[in-house]
Amino acid sequence: MPKPSALARAALLALPLAALPLVASALPAAAQAPGRWEAAAPAPAPRSEVAVAALDGHAYVVGDYNGATELLVYDLAGDRWRRAAPFPHPVHHPVAAAQGGRIYVFGGYVDGWTASGAVFAYDPAADAWSRRAAMPTPRAAGGAAVIAGRIHVVGGSRSGGANDPAHEVYDPDSDRWSAAAPLPTPRDHLAVQAVDGRIVAVGGRRDGDPERNLDATEIYEPGSDRWRRGAALPTPRSGAAAAVLGGEVFVIGGESGRRTFDAVEAYDPARDAWRTLAKLPSPRHGFGAVTFGGRIYTLTGSPRPGGDRSGLVEVLTP
Repeated sequence: MPKPSALARAALLALPLAALPLVASALPAAAQAPGRWEAAAPAPAPRSEVAVAALDGHAYVVGDYNGATELLVYDLAGDRWRRAAPFPHPVHHPVAAAQGGRIYVFGGYVDGWTASGAVFAYDPAADAWSRRAAMPTPRAAGGAAVIAGRIHVVGGSRSGGANDPAHEVYDPDSDRWSAAAPLPTPRDHLAVQAVDGRIVAVGGRRDGDPERNLDATEIYEPGSDRWRRGAALPTPRSGAAAAVLGGEVFVIGGESGRRTFDAVEAYDPARDAWRTLAKLPSPRHGFGAVTFGGRIYTLTGSPRPGGDRSGLVEVLTP
């Protein structure tokens, strides 16, 4: 093919960018963060500052900043919601975990900002709640994760908002508590997940202040009852949702005192490294996330800092 003349080359260089659409469309897909988001059926009622846990293909949304008590249950495969037995009392900022066919809910704030030690178990077959042994350390806005059939409740705040580094372990079979190594960086509104037999605690804030967000990543080794530090969270934030998929902890959204975050970052404990994924379409905080069918479902939450709420459901395919 003959080379273009000098005049032709000059004419090509003089073309405006708008006249070269094919050049832009040919950019590699790797230039964008991986992952795809889509909307799903919204919750039948708005919620925020909730606890969320998944069991047998359903996600359970418990609590509400504005006092709603009705349990919201989402069928992950069917993309539909139903209402279930109300929680025994209004609560916000509780934590929850699924184990042995039940959903366990720990603490939270009651009567305004009083940290509770109450523990309740929900039996889906009976659609009923039962009281269990109270937490030794009443607190709210902590995190919970399951290792070897026992539920680790980590961090959070006492009444008044001061952080407590408590790390207490609940055995559902015996209905008893034991103490474990305290969280090295006391904080609340943190993300807590179990990965490969370890606990990963990420982000959060100091003493309830969203202007004091943290980038701390700490990993608990149950065999030695010790914590160690991991690579820092790239976007310090609190009130984020978190879920585990493919051996990574996904930390989604969150807030500061001035804004909500759309950041989605995944931590790989094996490499002690973070990566960035496609942004959350609706930035929010005070919500939850669960994994199902290779996707991550984010449920409800507040689109604005503070006490707003929503019924949003958005799903990430990483």
